[in-house]
Amino acid sequence: MKYWSNPPTCSGFSVDKATLTRFFAFHFILPFIVTALAIIHLLFLHETGSNNPSGLISDSDKIPFHPYYTIKDILGLLLLLLTLTLLVLFTPDLLGDPDNYTPANPLNTPPHIKPE
Repeated sequence: MKYWSNPPTCSGFSVDKATLTRFFAFHFILPFIVTALAIIHLLFLHETGSNNPSGLISDSDKIPFHPYYTIKDILGLLLLLLTLTLLVLFTPDLLGDPDNYTPANPLNTPPHIKPE
């Protein structure tokens, strides 16, 4: 009798070859399934169209996705990458722990480590 806490992906109470094989197969197949569902979704959306949540009726009030939003997203990504690059190149120690810069002393145990 199987317990409710032991799902069909597990082959027992420990991780063994069968469990790893099932998880590998699941993680290999899942992106293909998601991609297929996304393509089917886009095909249905292209065929029937979508509703209009903004309430705009005329085409003159609408902004096309490309080039306006693609350029906006690319500029946002470049700004993020520039910020991260500047942070890494000019202030790499800004978010680091100061204790990492003290030399290690093998003869001295730190005070927060207590033997059990």
